[in-house]
Amino acid sequence: MNINIPLKADANLLDKPILPKKKERDMLALSPTANAVLTVLLGICCILMLIPIYVIVIASLTSEASLVADGYQLWPKEFSGMAYKFLFSQGSIVITAYKNTIISTVAGTALAVLMVGLYAYPLSRDNFKFKGFFTFFAFFTMLFGGGLVAYYMVTRQILQIQNSLWALFLPSAFSPFWVIVMRTFYKSNVPNEIIESARIDGANEWRTLFQIVMPLAVPGLATVALFSAIGIWNNFFNCLILVDEAKYYSLQFTIYTTLNNIRFLLENADKMQGIVNMSQLPSQTFRMAMAVVTVGPIIFAYPFFQRYFIRGLTIGAIKG
Repeated sequence: MNINIPLKADANLLDKPILPKKKERDMLALSPTANAVLTVLLGICCILMLIPIYVIVIASLTSEASLVADGYQLWPKEFSGMAYKFLFSQGSIVITAYKNTIISTVAGTALAVLMVGLYAYPLSRDNFKFKGFFTFFAFFTMLFGGGLVAYYMVTRQILQIQNSLWALFLPSAFSPFWVIVMRTFYKSNVPNEIIESARIDGANEWRTLFQIVMPLAVPGLATVALFSAIGIWNNFFNCLILVDEAKYYSLQFTIYTTLNNIRFLLENADKMQGIVNMSQLPSQTFRMAMAVVTVGPIIFAYPFFQRYFIRGLTIGAIKG
C-alpha cells in the first residue's frame, strides 16, 4: 500500500530569484598580477641573454690595443674594424669558404629533410610489415659505429667524395635519431583516418605523402631542418679529414686555420721581428669577429623556422 504524503512548498524559496551558476576559475589562467610579473622576469632574462651577444659584437669592433688595455666594455673607447678587415682581406679565401658553407648547409638540410621524411613515413604505417626490421636497422647504428678508420675509408675510397663540396654535407645529411623522432611525430599527429580517406579517393602513396602527410608534419620537418642546418654549419670535422684543397674549405675550418696561424705568429713574435708587424695582427678582436661571422646567419634563420612552427601547428584536417 503506497501512502503519498504531500510536501508543502516554501513560499520564501519560490520568491527568491534563481542566480546563475558561479563560473569556475580556470586553473591554467594567470591573474593580471602574475602575468605582469612573469612578463617582467622574461624580459629581464631576454636582456641578460642578449648582453653576451652585444659584448661580442662591440668587442669585434674595438681596437686590439684598447681591448687589451681596458678589457671588455659595453661601449669601447676606440672603435676599429681591423678584425673584419683582416678576416676578409685574405684574398678570396674567407668569401669562398662562406660560399661553400652556405651551399653545403642548404643542400645538406634539404637532403636531410627529404631522406628522414621518406624513411620515417613507412615506419609510422601499421600496414608496413617490414617496419620492425628497418626501425631496428636505424636504431642499431645509434648503438654501434664503425670507428674513424672505417669512416675514413668509406668516404675516401668507396664514395670518393674527398676534395669536393659533397664532403662538407653528405656524411652529415642523415641521422637515425631524427628518423625515430619523425616516426613518432607521424604517428601522433597524422591520423590514420586521413590516410584512409585519401586512399578511398584514389590517391597513391606518393600523393598522400607529399600533399596530405607532409603539410601536417611541417613542425617536425622544420625541427629536423633547423638542427641539421646548425650541425652542418658548425661542422669542421669532415673538412679536416676529407678536404685537402683550400678552395673547398668550410668557413669554420678556414677561420680555425687562420686563428691557429695568428697564434703561431704571436708565440714566435721574438723570432719574426722585422718580418711581420705583430701590432697589426688582431687576436682577441679576431676571435670576436669570428664568432659574429659564424653565428650571425644561424641567428637570422631562427625566425624563418619559427614561422613554420606556428603555421604547422594550425594546419590539420581533423579538429577535436
